[in-house]
Amino acid sequence: MNNVILYSSNCPKCKILETKLKQKNILFEVKNSEDDLNKLFEEGFREMPVLEVDNTKYTFGEAIRLVNNYTE
Repeated sequence: MNNVILYSSNCPKCKILETKLKQKNILFEVKNSEDDLNKLFEEGFREMPVLEVDNTKYTFGEAIRLVNNYTE
């Protein structure tokens, strides 16, 4: 997995996804500034976290499935 960004508000779901990414040894960048989160809101995302992989954004449920199925 390349170019992975975790948009996080440090909520419980955000922490779960962050833990799963670390368990799979997936390198990622965390973005949690107000500007970053407002841009997601403008794109129609209403819940955190959002995971972006290679310019595709995933909701929490989609991201969990993606990470759970990831193999190196």
